[in-house]
Amino acid sequence: MSEKKQEKYDKAYLRMAREWGKLSYCERKKVGAIIVKDRMIISDGYNGTPTGFENFCEDEEGYTKWYVLHAEANAILKVASSTQSCNGATLYITLSPCKECSKLVHQAGIQRVVYLEAYKDDSGLQFLKKAGVELKHISLLD
Repeated sequence: MSEKKQEKYDKAYLRMAREWGKLSYCERKKVGAIIVKDRMIISDGYNGTPTGFENFCEDEEGYTKWYVLHAEANAILKVASSTQSCNGATLYITLSPCKECSKLVHQAGIQRVVYLEAYKDDSGLQFLKKAGVELKHISLLD
């Protein structure tokens, strides 16, 4: 695929991830993720509480509860319970992975991460770079 065409696809999938993030019940940050393999969406996710928990992500002080799952973790876990595999896939995410999630991304076999915003702590990106995962930061102006 040409570089220009790839960028068009990257932006389209990032827009979808952004829309998916709007489904999150979290107040502080709404993060969306889409996993694409062979030009097919194999999973999606957004940040939120685990199944069976109330949909409040923040405590009384406004801090995120420790058990809230990040968007990419939710998307990877969905794939784990399906017949699909993340091996060689691309993760499109609205906020770059934190250091904990970057381990999951690498172990899942995701080869490429395209993100909209950089997370305040870039150690997750540094880890992925060291692991040989291709990283691409794209900003959408629409």
